[in-house]
Amino acid sequence: MDKPVSTTELRSMKARSEKIVMVTAYDATMARLVDAAGVDMVLVGDSLGMVIQGHRDTLPVTLDQMVYHVRCVSRGLKRAHLIADMPFMSYQVSPEQALMSAGRLMQEGFAHSVKLEGGERSAPAIQKIVQAGIPVVAHVGLTPQSVHAMGGFKVQGRSQAGAEQVVADAMAVAEAGAFCVVLEGVPQDVALEITGRLDVPTVGIGAGPHCDGQVLVCNDILGFDSGFKPKFVKRYAQLEGVMVGAFQAYAAEVREGAFPDDAHSFQRTSPRAVGKLY
Repeated sequence: MDKPVSTTELRSMKARSEKIVMVTAYDATMARLVDAAGVDMVLVGDSLGMVIQGHRDTLPVTLDQMVYHVRCVSRGLKRAHLIADMPFMSYQVSPEQALMSAGRLMQEGFAHSVKLEGGERSAPAIQKIVQAGIPVVAHVGLTPQSVHAMGGFKVQGRSQAGAEQVVADAMAVAEAGAFCVVLEGVPQDVALEITGRLDVPTVGIGAGPHCDGQVLVCNDILGFDSGFKPKFVKRYAQLEGVMVGAFQAYAAEVREGAFPDDAHSFQRTSPRAVGKLY
């Protein structure tokens, strides 16, 4: 059985200038497929609130829900490093609360590491979790749990002051012990500077080509929703139409009586008349 990719190996990949591939997934089936493709890291993101649950943002997602989905994804993986997102209000109250939440994601969800949003303000929580022996991925720039404070899903760091703050946040979380930093929704020159200054890997989403790795949501990669068109997403397949077509074909055959046919039905090994039961 393959060993999961370790935090040590991921840091070595940065040292070798070898790009890191991360995919966000939410269930065992998708986890099995992305793992078979050889990705290095699989993130179970609280973005499931939008992608799976249909919410407008990630805020309604609970810790119990994250534990459930992380555990599902863990069953589909053999090699990839499994990261569990820490949802809104599971770590903001205190470092002690953050440690307890992280512990649940590791113990009950079988995660290899946890991820939490925020820069300087989240450094104490990161330090507490890392001191307990739990690896942490930090997340700075556009942090979806702060969507209302940011005035929407907006690129961060476009002004000089904003760029300096994103850099300061990245430096703070790395100093607190994060072994990897996700950079979301920041200008590529800001991501380039951060990636050059940090000893730990950076993984970008909407942060340009200069990060040590990239992450996209599996549904976006596969083109499940043609109406979702953010600038940073590249679709490597267009499956929405294919799937709708398959469902339509199935529905038509059921209505016409063409499915199931003999090839998709069971037969008795020794057919004979069935006697009365009484």
